[in-house]
Parts: sequence; structure tokens; C-alpha cells
Amino acid sequence: MKTAIVTDSTAYIPKELRERLSIHMVPLCVIINGETYEEEVDLTTDEFYEAVRGDGDLPTTSQPPVGRFAALFEELAKDYNEVISIHLSSGISGTFSGAVQAGEMVDDITVYPFDSEISCMVQGMFVIEAAEMAQNGAGAQEILARLNDLKETTRAYFMVDNLSHLQRGGRLSNAQAIIGSLLQVKPLLHFVDTKIEPFEKIRTRKKAMKRIVDLLKEDAQKHEALQAVIIHANREQEAIEWKDEISAELPNVSFRISHFGPVIGTHLGEGSMGLGWMKK
Repeated sequence: MKTAIVTDSTAYIPKELRERLSIHMVPLCVIINGETYEEEVDLTTDEFYEAVRGDGDLPTTSQPPVGRFAALFEELAKDYNEVISIHLSSGISGTFSGAVQAGEMVDDITVYPFDSEISCMVQGMFVIEAAEMAQNGAGAQEILARLNDLKETTRAYFMVDNLSHLQRGGRLSNAQAIIGSLLQVKPLLHFVDTKIEPFEKIRTRKKAMKRIVDLLKEDAQKHEALQAVIIHANREQEAIEWKDEISAELPNVSFRISHFGPVIGTHLGEGSMGLGWMKK
């Protein structure tokens, strides 16, 4: 059996890594001032944050059409027997559902959709693991068993820097945004049963980031080795400095740095930071 690996653009896996591991990517879209862009294809992350800075209308996002998945699966059927399609959490997007529908439409290839129940490069770590296993000859059932095992140890926490961004998207009242800004409240968010839920409200950015690191340290004591990713919304230098600071304290954790791209950045806003991990 030959197994293909598919994901969507919100995994934010660098193009060169996708090519090296033969990962197939279907993009989500962001709509800015009436113009539709496929993220990671038509619009870079830097261009996105530059375009949306200020008080204009908040961009909107859209999932890939089912036909886009079906066409890819039919093309993959020429060279593969099966495909694992790994996507952002079904609780925040219909992308996973679209992959399920497309898989039922195609013949000559067996499609195994996988709900990562998360997003960004934490989702990407599932994809990379699957792709490396597929290149080494593993079949879908073996890969899925491994992904489900990793899911048991997966954690991710996100700090939203600018409450007004959530308010502009209709997720926070004006009064809450003003009060939150005055108090420097930095909400910590995490995924619970596929959906994004509040975890804690912390007064300052520094304290919020320390709280996330403390949560990582707790898990690092439970496992022989962890893989972790720092995720930033247009704050690369801060992410690098944060990595240098915490990696020195956690020798059994390997770190990479990634970003919140246009689709996820639309909902979290510039300046957001995240840290996610799973066992290695």
C-alpha cells in the first residue's frame, strides 16, 4: 500500500518541507476588502498583517470547496492506494467535514480524514509525523494509530494580545474591550472538545507567557521527550527570544518556531503568541 498525506494551509508547514515530505496542501481563503486570497499561495503572512493593520473592516475566511478536495483525491488515486487527510479542528472550521464529504465521492482510493482537534503548526506536527511514516512505508492504519496516540499528549495555549481584534470580530463587547485594554488583560485560550475556550485571564503579557511555560514544564516532567512549537503573529524576534529563554531550561524538549498565518491571524490578531507540544 502507498499512502498519501494531505493537509490544509492552516498547518503552516513551510513549502520546502512539504515538498521534501510529499505533503499535499489545500488552501483556505481570506477575504480582504472584497478580494479573495488563498493563504500560503496568493498572500504571504507579512503581506496579510500589513494589509489588515488599522481600523478597517475585519477580513473574513472561508474553507476549501468540497470539489477542491475531490479533485486532489482523484489525482492522488493515480499513484496512491490510500490517503490520510489531516485538518484543523472541526469545531472551528468545516474543512474537515469537506474532506470527509470528498472522500465519500471518489473511487479507486481510500480516504481517511483525521481531525487534529487543533490548528497551526501543532496540527502540522501531526502531518509531519504522518508524512515521515508514509515515506518509510507505513500504511494508513499504523499511521492513524500513531496520530491518535500523539493526540493524547497534545496541548496548546494561545495568548491574544489585542482584545479589540476579538471585539471587531463580534466576539467581545465594546465595554469588555475597553476594560480589558485598561487592565492589560491577556486571555489564554485553548482547545476543548474541538472548540476554542478560555483557559485563564492574566493581567500582563509577561505573566501570560510565563503561565504557558509553567504548563509546558509540568508536562515535560511527565515525559522523556517532548516536541514543542512557539507560534507568533508577526512577532518573530520575540518568538526567537522566547525560544532561547525556555529551551535552556528544558533540555528534553525540542523546539521549532512557526506563525499564525492569514486565516488564523484573522481571528486572533497581530501580536498573539502560542505554545503547543506533544510527546516526541
